[in-house]
Amino acid sequence: MNDEEAMVMDRVPLLSAIVLSPLLALLVVVALPGRCARAIKIVSTLSGLLTVALALLLWVRFDPTGPRYQFVERVAWIPSFGVSYHLGVDGIGVLMTLLNAIVFFTGCLSMSTLQERVKEYFAFMLMLVIGVFGVFASLDLFFFFFFYEVALLPMYPLIAIWGSTRKEYAAMKLTLFLLAGSALLFPALLSLYWTAGGTTWSLPELAAFAFPERYQLVLYPFIYVGFGVLAGMFPFHGWSPTGHVAAPTAVSMLHAGVLMKLGAFGILRVGIELLPLGARYWAGPFAVLATVNIVYGALVALQQRDFKFVIGFSSVSHMGIVLLGLNLLTPDGLNGAVLQMFAHGVMTALFFSAVGFIYDQAHCRDIDAFGGLARQVPIASAFFIVAGLCGMGVPGFASFWAELLVFIGAVQRFPALGVLAIVALIVSALFMLRVFRQAFFGPANPRWAALREITPWLATPRVLLVAVLLVFGFFPGLALDLIRGSTAVLVGSR
Repeated sequence: MNDEEAMVMDRVPLLSAIVLSPLLALLVVVALPGRCARAIKIVSTLSGLLTVALALLLWVRFDPTGPRYQFVERVAWIPSFGVSYHLGVDGIGVLMTLLNAIVFFTGCLSMSTLQERVKEYFAFMLMLVIGVFGVFASLDLFFFFFFYEVALLPMYPLIAIWGSTRKEYAAMKLTLFLLAGSALLFPALLSLYWTAGGTTWSLPELAAFAFPERYQLVLYPFIYVGFGVLAGMFPFHGWSPTGHVAAPTAVSMLHAGVLMKLGAFGILRVGIELLPLGARYWAGPFAVLATVNIVYGALVALQQRDFKFVIGFSSVSHMGIVLLGLNLLTPDGLNGAVLQMFAHGVMTALFFSAVGFIYDQAHCRDIDAFGGLARQVPIASAFFIVAGLCGMGVPGFASFWAELLVFIGAVQRFPALGVLAIVALIVSALFMLRVFRQAFFGPANPRWAALREITPWLATPRVLLVAVLLVFGFFPGLALDLIRGSTAVLVGSR
């Protein structure tokens, strides 16, 4: 352990508490009989509430002017191979941990009406959340990849068992794509370990090692594409909209809101930080692919007639903004990318929870089959409309500042790509306005006369998500001040 880490070693293992809270809930859920559905839901929801409280404590106690990694914990695990249980977060990790806690908690609340195989569902969901928290907190590359795989594995059963609309196909497609990404990552991470001397998996120590330039140029695409598959990068994005459509509500929320961010986070933490020369060399080609993400996702979303497919391809487009910001390799670009990760995570969670409420009653997602929903179920409709306005980059929402930073940086660094990205943003406004007009403000369809308004209990998670988007929209400094120091270090990497 270096001196800087020793200075910020925390007496209270706050990060372990965050990671282990859903693990404890998982053990309780597994021990409870399957017939105790209500108790299982309560345990899972309380775990989500606890992680939100701990994540907020982490955010409040983090010192943006202090050492980069704080709340550090380190225990030797397999000393002969240099593996340690090594946790710590910088400002980016704090913001992503808060995102996961918010989506986890609101996802539990959104699935309070689940009746089918409740025990197994929440067990897999808790397992997924454990993996995500572990990735955001890990400073050991071995545990980073371990938690990364733990987060991916539950997606297959969650979609194949509780999903809809060709759920087995979607689950298998998602699994094969993500396994292909992991197949690229595993040998690349082993290569990093052996090239650095084969004595440590510590990310800060690996970052201090000067990897040869030619080595960086060759290895960086493996890291970028390996993580980029999970981030929905073009042309390896096909699993994402299909998975969004098939997944149940809370899984769609975690899938789009958090899991896709693991890919972008991996590019930041492993690719850009450990291989900065490779990142600069490949920035141009990967920025082009990111722009294709933005334009292609918006154009395909414009043609969709299924609520979830619209959101799914919109996510491909918005994740393209994240990837474009990462490839700018400037302070504003990285700040915008990280803020977009957070804003998009909350926004898509709101999107899918809003659509999930309508689908649970109507068992239909065909946009053309609806009409006049804003008059019939105004509160439930308002949640979808708010998410849509956020996706359009309307001022007052968190995504506005993220997109502004990325687009300004893109026009300065890659002018042609920046202009294309801005045009795609206009297209995204068109497809969202089309959905508003057809489903929410068009002539009412008497077929849905029996639809009921959302109850106060079910409205609670949606209200929380709207509040987060507005708070960070009116006070973006809450996030930018947190991450600015970390992104500055990344831009200043060798």
